Amino acid sequence: VLAETEVLVVGGGSAGTAAAIAAARAGANTLLVERHGALGGLATGGLITLLLTLDDGNGRQVVRGLCQEVTERVTARGAAYAPPAGEWGTDDPARIERDRRWGLVWGSPPHKVRYSVAYDPEEFRFALNEMVTGAGVRLLLHAWACEPIMEGTRITAVAFQGKRGRFAIRAQVVIDATGDGDLFAAAGCAHETEKILPWLWFRMGGVSDVDAALDAGGWYFRTVSDGQVLLPWGATEKIVRKIDATDPEDLTFAELECRRLVMQEIDRLRAEVPAFRRAHVCEIARDLGITESRRLRGAYVLSRDDMNRDFDDTIAITGHWTKYGVTYAIPFRSLRTDEVENLLVAGRCISVDHRTHHATKEIPASMATGEAAGTAAALAVRRGVPLRELPIGELRDRLRAAGAIVDRPA
Repeated sequence: VLAETEVLVVGGGSAGTAAAIAAARAGANTLLVERHGALGGLATGGLITLLLTLDDGNGRQVVRGLCQEVTERVTARGAAYAPPAGEWGTDDPARIERDRRWGLVWGSPPHKVRYSVAYDPEEFRFALNEMVTGAGVRLLLHAWACEPIMEGTRITAVAFQGKRGRFAIRAQVVIDATGDGDLFAAAGCAHETEKILPWLWFRMGGVSDVDAALDAGGWYFRTVSDGQVLLPWGATEKIVRKIDATDPEDLTFAELECRRLVMQEIDRLRAEVPAFRRAHVCEIARDLGITESRRLRGAYVLSRDDMNRDFDDTIAITGHWTKYGVTYAIPFRSLRTDEVENLLVAGRCISVDHRTHHATKEIPASMATGEAAGTAAALAVRRGVPLRELPIGELRDRLRAAGAIVDRPA
């Protein structure tokens, strides 16, 4: 046993870091474990450097809290772009085209200006580091979660593997923010698995004329750095088959094939687009763009039929990055399971159906569910009650007090 803690968060992506920060700020002894050497997950190592979206598509903000805080920190360092609040919801074509060039306009027209954010991944990672350490979270990197250690319906500890061997961490409440639901799957909880076509994002610098390159209509976006573009390159259009993102053999195939295709695309851009003739590769994403694998079937499965519906136990709201005027209220029941009494889930593997997942998987929604899970875990520890008996009114009040949004716009 390496350590004992009140709240253990497994996975240091956007959801996990938010969960750990929220739990620590709420007064819980908190330990965050991440398998890689840096925080942020796909928001940093995956180069998916777009917050899509913090609004409902009609000009009203629906995600705030820790996601808003990290946005403000990165913006203060001159490393983010977002349209001004006074423009949200407007349909001015010039402003929509401006934001399209930043990668902030998706879905089918007619479009409106949205509160979405483009940012630098290293600055985003730095902001997360500062928020985690500032909150007093104990952070452990380079440790891979192996399995939960169960006693009845409770997780008493989680086993990890590191360079020095196997060890365990004891905890009162565990938050699965692994993205792939590694813990709830190993604990035997009901879940669904989807196969996907993976993406691999990358950045190129030394682009001689970014505006000219964008005028050419290519599949790339402006960044906060001069002469640099972000390419959310669609390997999904060329890779030959879907993969199971929990299968090492499938992942190996995807890593090799996607990187080969990225280099092929780089060669094409240099040969065919004048602005890229002398461009160089800044970075190819460390992480494949895996947006779906396992999803919990928890105490409540949020479905497409729940669009624009309210719940008594709502703990987060999200818009939909490709649809306007669509919101989902996320109930606390979608973060927990009756099969394991002290386990919460945050991020893209929460309990939703396949269609709703397209909204709840995004970084702002993941941070919102992470913040709710961390706050709930700390409250459960302080009250000494099982998660299913948590006072939901008090949880919602605590989230509001911390700046989160827990009610859909009227």
